Amino acid sequence: VQLQASGGGLVQAGGCLRLSCAASGSIFSRNAMGWFRQAPGKERELVGMIRSGGGTFYGDSVKGRFTISRDNAKNTVSLQMNSLKPEDTAVYYCNARPDYANMYAKSIGSWGQGTLVTVSS
Repeated sequence: VQLQASGGGLVQAGGCLRLSCAASGSIFSRNAMGWFRQAPGKERELVGMIRSGGGTFYGDSVKGRFTISRDNAKNTVSLQMNSLKPEDTAVYYCNARPDYANMYAKSIGSWGQGTLVTVSS
């Protein structure tokens, strides 16, 4: 799976950003897609994943603020991030894995190149 992420940047606390990830079409519809993030000195953690059928999974720290969605016709997955906090600052990685895989596992599947999100206080 080829993954191309976009949409990172600098935003003030309380603001919003939208990340997008484009995937190769032959695999996209059969995979769960989503995002993990890694801040300096911390482990990679789940942000949000969405299965091909639409089931979603979120990390506890982003529930209620972030929303993941996918467009199967465009082979894209998006992450709408609202009410951003400085602790959301991290490199965000797009991920693809089989629908049957553990959505919380930190090191499986295919990964995009990462996009930096910086939230200033």
